[in-house]
Amino acid sequence: MQYKRILLKLSGEALMGEKQYGIDPKRISEYAEEIKEVVAKGIEVAIVIGGGNIFRGLAGAATGMDRVQGDHMGMLATVINGLALQSALEIKGVETRLQSAIKINEVAEPFIRRKAMRHLEKGRVVIFGGGTGNPYFTTDSAAVLRAIEIEADVILKGTRVDGIYTSDPEKDKTATKFDTISFADVLLKGLKVMDTTAFTLSQENELPIVVFDMNTKGNLLKLLDGQNIGTVVNL
Repeated sequence: MQYKRILLKLSGEALMGEKQYGIDPKRISEYAEEIKEVVAKGIEVAIVIGGGNIFRGLAGAATGMDRVQGDHMGMLATVINGLALQSALEIKGVETRLQSAIKINEVAEPFIRRKAMRHLEKGRVVIFGGGTGNPYFTTDSAAVLRAIEIEADVILKGTRVDGIYTSDPEKDKTATKFDTISFADVLLKGLKVMDTTAFTLSQENELPIVVFDMNTKGNLLKLLDGQNIGTVVNL
């Protein structure tokens, strides 16, 4: 399993580490080290991060906030996370570019597809912030959309679980893990991989997804070296 260009999807919550809110410097430094090792192997890396460690639009809407306003706040949260990861990577000597789907030119480039692809070709890590730039779309949808646009070979979804199971392994001790599963079977079994919009977009464009545990040190590199890490979703 050798990929030339990957899109790594990280949740905002993953950046909290042991904290209850915000960004854990230790966790983000560990992620940066893992990404650095991948870049050193000549693999082109693009990243989309959620914003749930800072703000979720849906959570705001649940308390009576205007949904569009809430989603815009969530988009800004992803830019904050992108800046934090950019800093952590550059401390380790990795060249990066942060591109935002919403104009915020003082801190990030606007998203321009050709420019993003050129950065990747030059070995820079490209971090996509601001979601899709539109309310009502999750960062899962942003990850799939950007992966298709930059012609990534795969979406790697880093989670705290080591793959896709028959049911939630944190609640059901009898749950069994899939090594591979088809898009059709995920839908048939009602398994939660990504939100429906993102998942359907990935399926229609025949873009495989690998769900794996990003919090176990070395997993990202092992996966890219072809080891049986996580669960592969494909046709």
